[in-house]
Amino acid sequence: MARATGALVLFGALAACGGSDGGERIGGLRLIGDYAIKTKTMFEGVEFGGISGIDRAPDGTYWAISDERGGERGTPRFYALSIDFDATRFKGVSIQKMVSLRGPDGNPLSSTARTVDPEGIRVAPNGNLYISSEGNFGTGAALFQPFVREVRTDGGFVREFETPSGFNYVDNKTTGGRSNKLFEALAVTPNGRVFTANEDALIEDGPITSLKNGSVVRVVELDPASGKPVAQYAYPLPPVPVDKAPSGTFTPDNGLPELLALSNNEFVAMERAFADGVGNTIRLVLATIEADTTNVQSLKSLQGASYKPMKKQLLLEMPITYQGVKIDNIEGATWGPRLPNGNRTLVLVADNNFADNQVTQFLAFEVLP
Repeated sequence: MARATGALVLFGALAACGGSDGGERIGGLRLIGDYAIKTKTMFEGVEFGGISGIDRAPDGTYWAISDERGGERGTPRFYALSIDFDATRFKGVSIQKMVSLRGPDGNPLSSTARTVDPEGIRVAPNGNLYISSEGNFGTGAALFQPFVREVRTDGGFVREFETPSGFNYVDNKTTGGRSNKLFEALAVTPNGRVFTANEDALIEDGPITSLKNGSVVRVVELDPASGKPVAQYAYPLPPVPVDKAPSGTFTPDNGLPELLALSNNEFVAMERAFADGVGNTIRLVLATIEADTTNVQSLKSLQGASYKPMKKQLLLEMPITYQGVKIDNIEGATWGPRLPNGNRTLVLVADNNFADNQVTQFLAFEVLP
């Protein structure tokens, strides 16, 4: 199902727009339309959904990763999609191919047990794909650490980046990563650097977000040449924005599920908040690593520490219903194709959580210079 709108939303700031074909500045976003794929849609006998990251390759293919962990709805996997829209409407999304992720041993990841939690996907400069995973917290053989890997477009393992040990799961109580709160965001800058971030605070960095308090996460810079981390930058998250009291069983939270590179030091950061009984609020933020932004990789804890975080400026806020469109669980972002007038486009996608009351939602925007 699809809708279209011509409403205009102006950013509160002008953002330098780098990227492989960029250089222009962003003056605003115009929502072209939305399209939804219903939950329970099957492709090659496997349920489609859980889309948590998306990226457009130079040939126009959209690579989209499912956060299927294994053991519930098949093997962890990603998809090749075709997305069709123009300046006036969103025409449709079609699934072209499904690819199973394989491990270092060359075998497909388990379809009967949780081993990973794939969340981010980006096209590497060499045509391969980078994948981020939150891992899986458990005991004994059920514990799998988060990672950033390079894979081929056939799902074959190429290599794993070295990520800081401070993000690893320990006991989910005293130190290290929190379960299901690790590497979601993933970005590749024009100079080829790879950036990832935890979704919400590490245990030693303080409490996670709540209705009253924000938190802070760490944006990690990885060098693709050495495969090693070279820096970390603090990104503050605000409290959960709500306009009425939440209800239900899920604890309200806010997180950083995505980063999309604008230049070598500027990103569109996505803040995704959810309050049960209220809905999702999505914020797009211009996040900048300035010359004096502190590299916090030597700080074991950010609580009480002195540092300068990444500069933030709100670009766009999409509350529960935005321009007549009910906003779902948006988690992925990519640049789309240029329109005939030369303007770039932006595509967002929602993770349906394989839930009957949600959909895999796509939003297309015209980027106004």
